[in-house]
Amino acid sequence: MSVKIHELAVVEKGAELDEDVVIGPFSYIGREVKIGKGTVVKQGAVIEGKTTIGENCTIYSATIGVPPQDLKYKGEPSEVVIGNRTVIREYVTIHRGTEGGGMVTEVGDDCLIMAYSHIAHDCKLGNHVILANVATLAGHVKVDDYAIIGGMTGVHQFVRIGKHVMIGGASAVGRDVPPFTVAIGNRAKLEGINIIGLKRRGFKRETIRALTTAFEMLFKTDKPLKVAIEKVREEFGDIPEIEEMLRFMESSKRGICTA
Repeated sequence: MSVKIHELAVVEKGAELDEDVVIGPFSYIGREVKIGKGTVVKQGAVIEGKTTIGENCTIYSATIGVPPQDLKYKGEPSEVVIGNRTVIREYVTIHRGTEGGGMVTEVGDDCLIMAYSHIAHDCKLGNHVILANVATLAGHVKVDDYAIIGGMTGVHQFVRIGKHVMIGGASAVGRDVPPFTVAIGNRAKLEGINIIGLKRRGFKRETIRALTTAFEMLFKTDKPLKVAIEKVREEFGDIPEIEEMLRFMESSKRGICTA
């Protein structure tokens, strides 16, 4: 093993550091922390509690695994789990879970969490998620794969952000955002399909066209949403991306952002 711990770092007895882990000066690693192979912890990071970090991550001066800002939290042994190849920049805060939210706060693989972002207790982030500077997630927020949340955006507790969503900067998101869409504003409203993002990720032109048509049928109509969903399913139900969007909307508990 070739773990490198700077002489000015504090690593508590019991912490588990895999090979090629680097711990920079003035960092603190608690006794229940587990850090995977090749991960680099830069100077000034605080990682405590029952926190598991995957392989080849880079963590700057963030604070991870501290107790949640939840008055119902009574010290239960909850945790934070972070995947592989994720980058967490300066002054990010990631809080451990609570009994009321499954006990785990999760961040997936290949995520980029930019400076000053906050991930509250019991949030669940998928893979390839980007939080721009000062993006703030309240408790129990779920963010699916490839979603991008713009800088200085606040997301209300229990909100769900679907796959391949783009949320514009300085937004306030109070309702669920369906997959493949763009939302922006205070309160956030849907602008349409995330065409640029889908093109960049290799979606077929026919699929993007179908999603665009489905969006218009769902949100640019006077019909009740339930009726519009049924009509879209009749016409495009054989397209997996559209069926995924419809199921997301049907399972919403907070309601869907308006267009």
